[in-house]
Amino acid sequence: MGGPEMSFDRSTLWIVIAGLAVGSYALRFAFIGLVGNRAMPAWLMRHLRYTAVAIIPALVAPLVVWPAPTGGTPSLIHFAAAALTFAIAALTKNVLLAMVSGACSLWVLMYLTG
Repeated sequence: MGGPEMSFDRSTLWIVIAGLAVGSYALRFAFIGLVGNRAMPAWLMRHLRYTAVAIIPALVAPLVVWPAPTGGTPSLIHFAAAALTFAIAALTKNVLLAMVSGACSLWVLMYLTG
């Protein structure tokens, strides 16, 4: 652990790790342990259904708009790969096919443009 920018000791590191572990466990226990065997309201179940669908775009969108390889400058290659991924997803309704085609199109476009 050590460069000049990291000036904390091992005990601080372990306190942070333990705190994150307890917080993560508490968050999961709140849903599984406390609410797990109770029926949830229909409105909540309707909203929770879209959580998984929203996670991937939320993770990918910043990488498309501000790609790291260009230093945060918008890139036509990244937008083209994202547009192709969206089109394949909309046409086929297959998430895995869309993700694989998006990754392959990004690699091919990066290879072709240098």
